[in-house]
Amino acid sequence: MVDPDGPPQDSGMSWKRNAWDVGIRLVATSARRSPRTARALTRALGALTLRIQGGRPKVGAADVGAEWQRMFPSPKMVPLRGVDEATQTVRAELHSPCPLRGTGDVEACHRMMEYDRRLLERIGGQLVVLASQAEPGRTFCEVAIRPVGVGTEDLEAAHVRVRRLPVV
Repeated sequence: MVDPDGPPQDSGMSWKRNAWDVGIRLVATSARRSPRTARALTRALGALTLRIQGGRPKVGAADVGAEWQRMFPSPKMVPLRGVDEATQTVRAELHSPCPLRGTGDVEACHRMMEYDRRLLERIGGQLVVLASQAEPGRTFCEVAIRPVGVGTEDLEAAHVRVRRLPVV
């Protein structure tokens, strides 16, 4: 029930945000328990998002990044932080609270991000998670997005970097 004296409600955003929250919890649980299930689920949810949001192929880093951002319930969830035209790289952050936040399970995060990789396949891009909310002390993820065909060898993925860290 809407409070007539309360703030205006955006019913269009509300259902998208609620669906997002339920979906991310489901994906996080499967990412921690069953990698095969997580991959199938994240790819299916990515395909559904593309269908609902009408994801279209783009060319060039800036356009690929903007189309990826458009797939989310709010641009504030995934702010784009800049485009480096020389390396054709869009830097972005994911600010939506993640169920994996602070768990240290960066491998599960990598599996969850299959959702974004699925989106970017259609859009014409690829994604590398540089820093994950799953890492202790982090409150958002940092990602790099590049068009398909542009190498990513110079980018170190968070799950690879964390494997190299000494165990304390």
